Amino acid sequence: MSYEIFGNNMTELHNENKKQNEEPVEKKKVNNDRIEGRNAILEAIRAGRTIDKLYVQDGLRDGSITQILGKLKGTGTAISFVKKQKLDGMSETGHHQGVIAQTTSYEYAEIDDIFELAKKKGEPPFVIVLDGIEDPHNLGAIIRTANICGAHGVVISKHHASGLTATVVRASAGAINFTPVVKVTNISKTIDELKGRGLWFACADMGGDEMYKCNLTGAIGLVIGNEGSGVSRLVKEKCDYIVSIPMRGDIESLNASVATGILAYEIVRQRSYHND
Repeated sequence: MSYEIFGNNMTELHNENKKQNEEPVEKKKVNNDRIEGRNAILEAIRAGRTIDKLYVQDGLRDGSITQILGKLKGTGTAISFVKKQKLDGMSETGHHQGVIAQTTSYEYAEIDDIFELAKKKGEPPFVIVLDGIEDPHNLGAIIRTANICGAHGVVISKHHASGLTATVVRASAGAINFTPVVKVTNISKTIDELKGRGLWFACADMGGDEMYKCNLTGAIGLVIGNEGSGVSRLVKEKCDYIVSIPMRGDIESLNASVATGILAYEIVRQRSYHND
């Protein structure tokens, strides 16, 4: 019996091969590769490659396996514990050492690509910056929202955050092909860089001013934090505005992708009103 870990949840896998066959394949930009062996996988992670799925031999929990699992925690990587026979059947080298990784190779954009797109459209830059979004479904939905609301790009973190896995590509519903996604090592430094190029930053936080009371026009970056802990203190301190979504119900939280959509469309509304 095999299990899949997705984020922090463990669910039993059924008919795994059938499921894989049914999943749509992104043909234009996503090319799946496999990496075999512990050191090779660790080096790939250190190099910033996105691991879409990891297969680990059932029962293995020694040092290097634990290290690999720790580095992939919170990245959206799906992890399956399988029998050695399955790994043997998957292996092309015959030396998998109890672990095989499937990577999603995707062409990340550069910061300049975002500004080029804004210039092409004749609009002030609008960037969505994600500080530690871990759920690949959330990331895909946010990229989709970014495209629909006219944002010129999305910035994601290299560490402790989901990369552009196949799940993200599917959840974006094709938006990934049109919206630049930039992967950076340090969100705080990137905000400083973007400020130097004329952007103001609004950070989403429950303790901020209601979005209707904030000026969200012009060249702007919208910062969305981790699903559980929100925007980190250092990143929040870099922002010019702290904005909140009015809560009128009995609960006080929203899914990260939903919150992004609400705030992004407040930016769209204010931009439209300002231009009129």
